[in-house]
Amino acid sequence: MKELLISVTEFAVVVIDAMALLVIIVGTVVAFVSAIRALFSPLPGRDRRAVWLTYARWLVAGLTFQLAADIIESSITESWEAVARLAAVAAIRTFLDYFLERDMNDVRERARTSETPASTS
Repeated sequence: MKELLISVTEFAVVVIDAMALLVIIVGTVVAFVSAIRALFSPLPGRDRRAVWLTYARWLVAGLTFQLAADIIESSITESWEAVARLAAVAAIRTFLDYFLERDMNDVRERARTSETPASTS
């Protein structure tokens, strides 16, 4: 029974990592196409920020999937060295996620405050 659970867990980790990779690849392609489009068209600053906010959302989603895979993988890891490596990777991904979220919120807040005076005029 234990071997079956380990096999299922290993398979789940691979599938979730693949989903994370797919999310990051799609997000990167979407951001690349949007950025190229923005280079050749006169987009207002708000629309250019939206390109990067959208990309940040894709990255946060990918990092979240990767973190989920790390958590699942840690349940079958038997050596302390592997647990430490997983913990380091999970910590890095968590910090990246935190700072991306914080940056996204800062940009949203700046966008809100810059739009408020214009809409009341």
